[in-house]
Amino acid sequence: MKRSDNMWRTALRNPQDLLRNVANHRNWANAFYGVADYLVLPIGMLLAAPFLLRHLGAAQYGVWVLAGAAVSSGGVVSGSFGDAAIKYVGDCRGRGDGRGVVRIVRNMISINFVLSGGLAIALWCLAPYVTRHIVKVDRDLQAICVESLRVGSGLLLVRSIESVFVSTLRAFETYGSTVRISVCSRVAILILALALTRNGHNVVWIMMATLLVSTCATFAQAFALGTKIGRFSPMPSWERSTLSSIVAFGTFSWFQAIAGVAFSHADRFFVGVFMGAPAVAYYNLCVQAAQPIHGLVSSGLHFLFPHLSTRVPTASLAEIRRKITMAFGINAALVAAIALPLVIVGNRIISAWIGPALAWQPPLIFPTIVCSFTFLGMNVTAHYALLAVGQVKIVTYLNLFAGILMLLGMAIIIPRYALQGAASARLVYGPITCLAYWYLYKFIWRGEPRTGLPQAAIYKIPATGID
Repeated sequence: MKRSDNMWRTALRNPQDLLRNVANHRNWANAFYGVADYLVLPIGMLLAAPFLLRHLGAAQYGVWVLAGAAVSSGGVVSGSFGDAAIKYVGDCRGRGDGRGVVRIVRNMISINFVLSGGLAIALWCLAPYVTRHIVKVDRDLQAICVESLRVGSGLLLVRSIESVFVSTLRAFETYGSTVRISVCSRVAILILALALTRNGHNVVWIMMATLLVSTCATFAQAFALGTKIGRFSPMPSWERSTLSSIVAFGTFSWFQAIAGVAFSHADRFFVGVFMGAPAVAYYNLCVQAAQPIHGLVSSGLHFLFPHLSTRVPTASLAEIRRKITMAFGINAALVAAIALPLVIVGNRIISAWIGPALAWQPPLIFPTIVCSFTFLGMNVTAHYALLAVGQVKIVTYLNLFAGILMLLGMAIIIPRYALQGAASARLVYGPITCLAYWYLYKFIWRGEPRTGLPQAAIYKIPATGID
């Protein structure tokens, strides 16, 4: 008891130590919530899949997966300006500019509304065309597919608006409330899907239930944001200087998101073209098993982006360097903790997972893919730190260059080295993105981070009452 009292007396005599302890606790909590947000949907889908397949059938389950993929891909594209929201809201927090936060939120709603609205209209109009190429015989299933995709177009619009509130809450380093809402909505959707299919309803009902739950979740995210910034109008706003600053940063995130979606599927395409469907199946399983090396670390350290964005405008270089160095150490430890077991026992896990059907594949394929994701996982700290100092162009260019070089390598070496060549070609991606550390050294350790920030237009707007 005395020891605890002494700790509190020390903290009260040194308020900076107390604030640092609170911040560290919040960062660990945000890391936990980031990982939970990453894991809950795939685990839920994995648990629900046998029941849904049994009651829906493979064909309708496939339609649901297709509709979900269309909404998710559209959401990635339309919500990719979220990094700009985190960056600029974090900066406004550091400067104590509450009205600037509201201004950014309303302009972000405008951007996401336009992007998601265009994609939603395209999905609505293309739904019959897509259906005819996927469901070629069964007329009843064709009707279900068209209706599901069209409900998905509305869902795309709702989730794009929700992403504005989620990104802004993350910029406040508040992951708990937004992740709890997200987890509850996803669990509710799965429960409703199980209940609806148990009672004989089809995929359209599941999509309608998803739209209803997602709409409620969007209102809940908006309410959670209101507790942080006060009452605000969610109506879109169009302010040229604010929009231009957001677009200047967000356009590169947008290109990066599109490239990420393309690169994550193009490698499977190359494997399929050169080697056929069985090779794609094995390669895809290996990639899925190794992805958590990067995915978990990226989700767990995402708090670093808003944390640094808030402090870069006002904190000393020494403090920023200390935080980045600490984050890099945690980054390396997490990557090692996840990657080493996969390298040692990964082939046994893959063999137990898929059985003997594809056991004839070369034994070094999976360890090679694990190494590729290990390099990519080591890039996380530099990725978020560069975004925090406004260097989104560098992050985008490195990822585009790495992805193009990876695909060129696959095209050259797969014909000669088969699936091992595909796995080896992935090795170039991670090290190229790790060049971000050189640029981070340039902007942080050479004392240049403030020279490259696109601040002027967005921060010099008069503080007029817009809320």
